[in-house]
Amino acid sequence: MDLATLWFILIVVLWTGYLVLEGFDFGVGMLMRPLGRDNTDRRLAINTIGPIWDGNEVWLITAVGATFAAFPHWYATLLSGFYVPLLLILVALILRGVSFEYRHKVDTPRWREGWDRCIEIGSWVPAFLWGVIFANLVRGVEIDGDMQYVGGLPAIVDPFALLGGVVTLSLFLTHGAVFLALKTAGEYQQRAMTLAARLAVPSAVVTLVWLLWAQLAHSRNTWTWIPVAVVAACLVGVVRATRVRREGWAFVFNAVAVALVVVVVFGAIFPAVMPAVDPANSLTIANASASPYSLTIMSWVALFLVPVVLLYQGWTFKVFSKRLRREQIPPQPSELAAAAGGTQTP
Repeated sequence: MDLATLWFILIVVLWTGYLVLEGFDFGVGMLMRPLGRDNTDRRLAINTIGPIWDGNEVWLITAVGATFAAFPHWYATLLSGFYVPLLLILVALILRGVSFEYRHKVDTPRWREGWDRCIEIGSWVPAFLWGVIFANLVRGVEIDGDMQYVGGLPAIVDPFALLGGVVTLSLFLTHGAVFLALKTAGEYQQRAMTLAARLAVPSAVVTLVWLLWAQLAHSRNTWTWIPVAVVAACLVGVVRATRVRREGWAFVFNAVAVALVVVVVFGAIFPAVMPAVDPANSLTIANASASPYSLTIMSWVALFLVPVVLLYQGWTFKVFSKRLRREQIPPQPSELAAAAGGTQTP
């Protein structure tokens, strides 16, 4: 295995880690208001991801940075060709991060409601658009002989790409609901698990339809049928586990399904990194990679830093592994005042 192929695999691993971890973050953000009957419920949901959501986004930064260093032509064509959806994702992620920090700055229902809506928007937009972008990679895009994307924005939006967006959206919604059930206790946990059971079936159906479409119409490798079959088994496992209220197994099954969908996406295009409608213009591992010297230096750096990052993030999850309850969320001053006055704040 040459270094370019090794870095392609490492980038796939980075995208897998990002979408598995950030997937439940997006799910929590999308479900925070639908599951939250009052401010305490919404604060409970935010607290489940509060210590880890920004760390999960490091996987995205690392994946993009590794693409820039290892495959500069891929980086340039991808980010320029998908400029509009990537810009929307960036704005949504910034809005979401700011909302987490600003939500508690003013103790009024109207202030909190506005930032809660921003958290929702900042979760729904990337959850959908990541699927659209990856579906375009599987289908192939219009690239000319100079490695420039020439398709324009309308070429990005077609039924296959839109269905890909629905796939990531539905998987992340289920992921978030199961995560909330895994991280909370009491009546809120029961509501989260009930919602996860309702989401699991449509998520499984949409995902399997898109995977079959991708395999039959666009996949360039037959071995990807193996992860497709495992994804199908995992999604059945999610449906079963949510119905019997085994949130731990449901989370594992859904996480594996998300990870293997990423494997299918990149496995379907291998050895290309960005397939073109005209195969002669495709960006491949060979023609899009950096020099062997650059890849060698990067490999030594990754050899020492990647284990450190994995150990640190694993330690973080262990430290914040306990379940949360409504009773552990202290009331805010306005809620105490309302309770003393015999009224109730939303």
